Amino acid sequence: MATIPTQIRIDTDIKKQATTLFAQLGLDMSSAVNIFLHQCVLHGGLPFSVEMPRYNKETLDAMAEAKHISRNPDIKGYNTMEELKAALEAD
Repeated sequence: MATIPTQIRIDTDIKKQATTLFAQLGLDMSSAVNIFLHQCVLHGGLPFSVEMPRYNKETLDAMAEAKHISRNPDIKGYNTMEELKAALEAD
């Protein structure tokens, strides 16, 4: 199979994350891109749906609250179910 060099522009941070992921899967960037392109050809399009997620207000509010909780160092977190149970029983 003949190959041809190809250049693409990729966001620096996404490339770093993808390179790390592919390395964990035993792939290099070139192999991963080739797999993606083969899947596009086999599917006759992208091998996954591309769409904007549509969330209702309740879901968006819950996501914002979860983000706030995860980033707020003043909010107590638990590492195990036992820790959580003990905290619940203490109240």
